[in-house]
Amino acid sequence: MKKVVIGMSGGVDSSVAAYLLKQQGYDVVGLFMKNWDDASVTLTSNCTWEDDILFAEMVCKKLDIPLHSIDLSKYYRERVVEYMFSEYEKGRTPNPDVLCNREIKFDLFIDEAIRLGADYVATGHYCRKETVEINGNKTHRLLAGADPNKDQSYFLCQLSQQQISKALFPIGEILKPEVRKIAEEQGLATATRKDSQGICFVGKVDLPVFLQQKLQAKEGDIIEIPESYYTTINKSGNLNDLSKAYKYKREDGKAIAKHRGAHFYTIGQRKGLNIGGTGKPMYVIAIDVDENIVYVGRGDEHPGLYRKALFISNNEMHWIRPDLKLESGETKKMLIRIRYRQPLQEGTLIQTPEGLYIEFEKEQRGIAAGQFAAWYDEDELIGSGVIN
Repeated sequence: MKKVVIGMSGGVDSSVAAYLLKQQGYDVVGLFMKNWDDASVTLTSNCTWEDDILFAEMVCKKLDIPLHSIDLSKYYRERVVEYMFSEYEKGRTPNPDVLCNREIKFDLFIDEAIRLGADYVATGHYCRKETVEINGNKTHRLLAGADPNKDQSYFLCQLSQQQISKALFPIGEILKPEVRKIAEEQGLATATRKDSQGICFVGKVDLPVFLQQKLQAKEGDIIEIPESYYTTINKSGNLNDLSKAYKYKREDGKAIAKHRGAHFYTIGQRKGLNIGGTGKPMYVIAIDVDENIVYVGRGDEHPGLYRKALFISNNEMHWIRPDLKLESGETKKMLIRIRYRQPLQEGTLIQTPEGLYIEFEKEQRGIAAGQFAAWYDEDELIGSGVIN
C-alpha cells in the first residue's frame, strides 16, 4: 500500500482530499505545518494556527488517520516573509503564496513527508496532474483545476518536475460545492468552515502594519498624473518600450495628498489612498521608492494603468516543462495570467538573448514588477517568471 502524507491545514479542501485518498486505498498520514505564530499583525477576525490545528485534529480523528505536526515558522520567515519585505522595499509587488508553495509546501514539507515514509505528498489545491511519456521520459503535466472558479494552478507556477512527481491533488477534478457536500456527508468538522484569506499561512493583514515590522513609515506626496500627460509621449512600438512602465517625474503632475510610505502601495491599488471628492476613484499607477512618491491616475480607464507587454529576465524565468522551453529567436502564442483569478489572456511569448517578452493581444491593467506571470497551453501550465 502506497503511503501519502497530506498537508492538513484545518480547512475543508485538505479535509476532503484526505478522505478521498483514504477511499482510494492509500495509507494516509496527516501533517500540519505551523508556519506563522505572530498574531499581533493579523486582523482580529482571522483564525489563528491554534484554531487550524484543532480542526485538523478533529478531521484526522474522524477519518482515523494519524496527524503529525512540524514547526516551519523559522524557514517561512526566512524564505517567504523576508522576501516580501525585500520586494516591497524596492517598490515591487511580490506574491508570497507562490513562494510558499515553492519553498515550503513542496520543499521542506516534502522532506519531512519522506522522513515519515511517504511515497507521495498531497495537498488540497484545485489543480490536476497528468503523467505522460515523451521521448521515453516521464513528463509531469500540471493542469488547471476542473473548477474554473477555484483553479489554483497559478500558485504552483514555480514548481519543478521533481516536485510535481511527488505530488497528488485529490480534489482537482471536482467542484468546490461538491467538496463542501462530501465534507457534510462525512460529518467533517470543516464542512462549513470559511476559506482562509490573505497571505498564505499568515492570514488577513493590514499590509502597511504588517510591513512596518521591517519598513518604516515615511510621509510623502501623492501626485496625480493627468490623462493629458500621455499626449506628450512619443513611445515607439518596439517591445522594449512597450514592456516598460512609465517613469514619471514630480513635475509631470500635481500633489493632491500625502501617503505614509511609497513602499506600502502596489500598482492598481485603489483602497487605502484616502483621497475623496475626485469624482472618479484614484488608482496607483506608479511608485518611486527612492523619491518616496506615489503617482495616481483618475478612473479605471486611465492610460497609466495599462501596458501592452512585459519582460522577464533569463535568471527570473522558470519552465515547468523544460522540454517546451523556447530558444532565442523563437515565439509562441500562449495564454497568460499575471495574478490569481485573472482570466487567461491571449498573448505571444518572444524569447530573446536577454530574456522573455510577453506581448498581449489586449493591453493589460495593473502589470507590476515583482508579480509572477504564468503561461499556459490550453489548460496546461507551462512556465512562469518574475516581471521586471
